[in-house]
Amino acid sequence: MGYRVGDFELHPGLGAEAGYDSNWFQRSQGTGFVNSSPGAPVASAGILRLTPSLTISTLTAQRKEGDVNATPPKMTFRAGLSGTYRAFLGSTEISNQNGIDGLSGDLFAKADINPQRPVTVSLHGQYTRVVSPNSSGNPDASFNRNDLGAGADLLLTPNSGTLSWKLGYALRASVLDNSAAAPFNNISNNLATRGEWRFRPKTSIFYEAGTSFLTFTQRTQAFNQLNNATPFRTKLGLNGLVTSRFAFLASAGWGASFVDTSSNALVQQYDSVIGQAEAKFFLTANPGMDAPNSVGLSISSLALGFTRDFQTSYLTTYYGTDRGYAKLSYFFAGRALVSLEGGVGAVEYPKVFFNGGVGAINPFTDIRADATLFGEYRFTNSLALNTTLKFISESGSQQLPVAGANGTVGGQYDLSYLRFEGYLGLRWFM
Repeated sequence: MGYRVGDFELHPGLGAEAGYDSNWFQRSQGTGFVNSSPGAPVASAGILRLTPSLTISTLTAQRKEGDVNATPPKMTFRAGLSGTYRAFLGSTEISNQNGIDGLSGDLFAKADINPQRPVTVSLHGQYTRVVSPNSSGNPDASFNRNDLGAGADLLLTPNSGTLSWKLGYALRASVLDNSAAAPFNNISNNLATRGEWRFRPKTSIFYEAGTSFLTFTQRTQAFNQLNNATPFRTKLGLNGLVTSRFAFLASAGWGASFVDTSSNALVQQYDSVIGQAEAKFFLTANPGMDAPNSVGLSISSLALGFTRDFQTSYLTTYYGTDRGYAKLSYFFAGRALVSLEGGVGAVEYPKVFFNGGVGAINPFTDIRADATLFGEYRFTNSLALNTTLKFISESGSQQLPVAGANGTVGGQYDLSYLRFEGYLGLRWFM
């Protein structure tokens, strides 16, 4: 609902959670590695999280309902900020994470010029602070980072939106707090386009493509070889309702990493098919087929899907993923929401190269499984009690050398780990 202040809306919020993390540092359950017992055993943590937030925007459509003479504004604006403070309870190693190392946050702003018209221009910016601890447990050696981004989009929607096309540019930078992790600092220039043609009320064909110009600003200082890259993706797909209870999404295309191999001709490239397939069944009928202008609470659904893609990696410039997943969401009587998502897939790493005299690691594949259960009971539209349970497992037999003195190997790092998280929370949002 928020609060109206002149021509603006204010939406304050507050969330509080108490929970448990079985493996905050994501350490291996094995023995004899630099990230396992006896030197660095798995460390569990009690965590208290507090998240205040505030969003401000120009008046939204809900506040203009009933105004038949309302015309689209010349500009809309939305901005927000939020911060999360974590208090850690546990061993000295865990409690040392308190302070700045437990603080993350987000700040964003977006302005749409000439919205709801055939030509719209959007300007946006964002700052995000991400908390990501190092398995060593040393807060001064964390992978906490600051992500900054800014960009602009041009949206073309002739013929009342039956056809739409977006062109966008974004500049992004990631800066890590830890000076030892400075080789992973990077800047990327990103170009993206997406077109959509709606040939039925709830069905459309879409095309999307994008490329990034990724540069590691201090890559020569890294123990492993970091390579600049220009990853590219392109996909064509179909998304829509088949009946009032069944929907599908299918897309396929090509992805290529285009890694700069000028410093090492043996560096491998990702060059393969990418895409997604998903079938969704609505547990309550969706009115979109028979009455496209009606609004329904089609939140309750069951979906099965598969994705194939690749991602940027600090270890090998990229890694490929093949993941099957299932999602269940159910909304009870307008009060209780339960959602469950889980998946399992292969994470495929290409050959890993290191600077100095350390030998290369041949390509390998890990198996990653994950599951998240979220439940919420809404006392009112703005006040709710929720719980979150998360599980993730990465398994494989691969270990990686860790940098020692003068470019030597200081031990082996095991990539396998298990992690469970559970939280009980209360949130208020206007």
